[in-house]
Amino acid sequence: MKYNNVKILLNKWRYVMSNLKKLQSRQLDEFFEAILMLKTKDDCYAFFEDVCTLRELNSISQRLEVAKLLKIRKTYNEIELETGASTATISRVNRSLQFGAEGYELVLDALIAKDLKNKK
Repeated sequence: MKYNNVKILLNKWRYVMSNLKKLQSRQLDEFFEAILMLKTKDDCYAFFEDVCTLRELNSISQRLEVAKLLKIRKTYNEIELETGASTATISRVNRSLQFGAEGYELVLDALIAKDLKNKK
């Protein structure tokens, strides 16, 4: 493995570990457990409507859409036009895809496959 690749992986690991430590808490664990208890989309709508503002939900869903579009190699301009996301948001999501905790990766392939299936 080239030195630059090792350096990139090491920086990614440091970034993930430092953010993970900041994030973990009893409250957040309980929040995630509550989410895992939701069984239907209607449950999710009801829960998140109570827990989040509309702006927060729109921001989160927009970032997920941006991640999907980046994953299928759309350009920043295409993503900006399609989603209305700012280049700062697109850049932030791109950074998470490259150096984040791989959380997007847990769902992106399945979501993209579902989108392709629905287009047929």
